[in-house]
Amino acid sequence: MDINKFPAEPFRIKSVEPVKMNTREERERIVKEAGYNTFLINSEDVYIDLLTDSGTNAMSDRQWGGLMVGDEAYAGSRNWHHLEDTVKELFGFKHVVPTHQGRGAENILSSIAIKPGQYVLGNMYFTTTRFHQEKNGGVFIDIIKDVAHDAGKNVPFKGDIDLQKLQKVIDEKGAKNIAYICLAVTVNLAGGQPVSMKNIREVSQLAKKHGIKIFFDATRCVENAYFIKEQEPGFENKTIAEIVHEMFSYGDGCTMSGKKDCLVNIGGFLCMNDEELFQAAKEIVVVYEGMPSYGGMAGRDMEAMAIGLKESMQYEYIRHRVLQVRYLGERLLEAGIPIIEPVGGHAVFLDAKRFCPHLKQEEFPAQSLAANLYLESGVRSMERGIVSAGRDPKTGENHVPNLETVRLTIPRRVYTYKHMDVVADAVIKLYKHKEDIKGLRFVYEPKQLRFFTARFEEI
Repeated sequence: MDINKFPAEPFRIKSVEPVKMNTREERERIVKEAGYNTFLINSEDVYIDLLTDSGTNAMSDRQWGGLMVGDEAYAGSRNWHHLEDTVKELFGFKHVVPTHQGRGAENILSSIAIKPGQYVLGNMYFTTTRFHQEKNGGVFIDIIKDVAHDAGKNVPFKGDIDLQKLQKVIDEKGAKNIAYICLAVTVNLAGGQPVSMKNIREVSQLAKKHGIKIFFDATRCVENAYFIKEQEPGFENKTIAEIVHEMFSYGDGCTMSGKKDCLVNIGGFLCMNDEELFQAAKEIVVVYEGMPSYGGMAGRDMEAMAIGLKESMQYEYIRHRVLQVRYLGERLLEAGIPIIEPVGGHAVFLDAKRFCPHLKQEEFPAQSLAANLYLESGVRSMERGIVSAGRDPKTGENHVPNLETVRLTIPRRVYTYKHMDVVADAVIKLYKHKEDIKGLRFVYEPKQLRFFTARFEEI
């Protein structure tokens, strides 16, 4: 590995949080008490926490300073106006509705934009997004390129929508029966894979031709912009902000979890250009989130989000963020560890099918691999496979995705390259005795979003 291609952290550490490492005997007890579900392990019992990058970011000194100027008025907070102006400037949409986090925006959009029986087309599903779409009567159809389902295929922009699939659905279902296209940038469950500007543009042209709206899942749009700048000809001299603005110029709105690329710990928003949808969204946000000028967020959180969104557009920051993830991926690849290739923007995904070939997918190999990684090292990760996919709401049968993965998700501005080395060493050590990893079965299975609270036992 050429260590010189990985930049040093573009920040200085001003505050620290001590962490501890439990003994293996303690971790054996902890993982059993948690029902082999890493979501149910207490934070204080985790050494390196790669469960998620959602809300686990380290804020800057300017963001912390912004907390002190929080205007906690119930309506018309100046922090709301700062956030609204920032989002409009950077994203280019006409209207912004604040929410407590991304799934609040997903809920509102699904409520106002989907009629029962309509189809929602997307470049691979995401768990909470699909839940809200189906809860409001929508039927999800995956139109991502087939290569996205092949973990070992190393090609750029695996998040692209397949235009032939899109046209086929339009022809078969009819444009009027399609609620909207949900275009994720990047695609989380495909391994954090980006979408090219060329594909975004072509999808937009086809959608406009048939009068179909496009709503982005903008959660990791800054990471997507970095890949475009790095890998797509014609964008190498564009700023990250210019690329983000152009991406969204091809859509009708977006949902945003501010807990990722906005570099904060809570919050989100919904954007749109349509005036009628905006009025409907404002009516619903009052019922479920709060006033249209805070939407479940405190004034101080809106101020930190506005500042963080601008900081995320800085090239030095996003370059380090993506390359730190890539560093971990390259260390694992050099050791022969099976992962999703190429390495995406926010996480390294272990390919549990190839990691644990002795386990059937119905024995939840990714869930067991995540639990055993914690047992081995105190590193917390999460399953992204058959457990996360859930069950078909009509048949009750398990959705069986092609990808069965464990996500090693890197929080922003939290860990160093040495932490990545610790994680890599732990995965490599576990791989050497992977045959010891046992399958799991449900002890408790919730009806919705089961991966959050389900419990398991070893077979």
